[in-house]
Amino acid sequence: MKKAALALSILAASTSAAWAQSTVQLYGIMDVGLRWTSNANAGSSEKQVIPGGMSQSRLGINVTEDMGGGLKAIANLEHRLSSDTGQVAAADFWRQSWVGLQSSDFGRITIGRQYNILFDIYTSTYASFKYSPYIEAYKPEIGLSMGARQDNMVKYLIESGPIRGEVQVSAGEGTGPNKSAGGLLRYADGPIALGGAYLQVEDQTGRKVKGWTAGAGYTVGPWYMNLSWATNKFDAGGAMGTLYTAGLLGPVLNAAANDVKKRDMISAGFTYQMTPQLNLGAHYWYAQQTHYVVSTQKSKGHYFAVVADYAFSKRTDAYLELDYTKYASDGAVRFANGAEKRGGSIVGLRHRF
Repeated sequence: MKKAALALSILAASTSAAWAQSTVQLYGIMDVGLRWTSNANAGSSEKQVIPGGMSQSRLGINVTEDMGGGLKAIANLEHRLSSDTGQVAAADFWRQSWVGLQSSDFGRITIGRQYNILFDIYTSTYASFKYSPYIEAYKPEIGLSMGARQDNMVKYLIESGPIRGEVQVSAGEGTGPNKSAGGLLRYADGPIALGGAYLQVEDQTGRKVKGWTAGAGYTVGPWYMNLSWATNKFDAGGAMGTLYTAGLLGPVLNAAANDVKKRDMISAGFTYQMTPQLNLGAHYWYAQQTHYVVSTQKSKGHYFAVVADYAFSKRTDAYLELDYTKYASDGAVRFANGAEKRGGSIVGLRHRF
């Protein structure tokens, strides 16, 4: 009995020693905003408590195991939630779920559901705002990232000095647009970062969407400036013409279901750090979209937003956001309630942990 107890104690000690090489980090964001929107319902304004103005509220787990020799095992689970109701924010409970290996010599490979390369290049290289990659409640640029995530993905990343390369492939399992292939190239050194990416996604019928983007960000003193371009091209009749134009670019720039042919967006903006606590930012987006059914028609949209963000600490900030949307006045581009213009504002509080 004593020998068994001794063996168990030795096993427990050795297991604890092995676990000591691993770290499990719980992280998250809680963001709640008060939003006012004009021309929301039959021309009247709307007041809401929204689950995230600058950031989507989330709870995540990062796992890292140092296996020696510069090799690490890594994993991530991330859940998005609606902070105003406590409910699940999307049908997929885990918005990210992947595992991988990272080597100091050979780069990193990750497998599972994860961000795609269009989202990676936007948020890492020419993010719209310095203190927050984009406005969660008003994000035209993310509309061109083709869903931002893909299932069943294998992604490989390698860096050498200021240069980063990344490729992704998905086999196309299950239903929906899960087959993908693409890559990105990024250069970041000192005050400048620039890069571009290409991604192709295919649905179960073989119809494709192809996306390109390129841009740059530049930081000098308290100023951060960025400029980017993106385009998506859709095969005729594919369901992704509706899926990937959902949200801000959805019903207003999509004249008919599965009718989107091509859409382009250019955007530019800046952030100015007025004080160590206060950041001011502004961004403008211009989008246009062509259609298969009415080939001569171009849907056009102008988007503008300004944000003031005040940091109480490294983890907690408050923000004021104002946005304005205007669509071409040709009668073809409108919101669902028939309006061609819409304004909005958000006052919010965000905490990161």
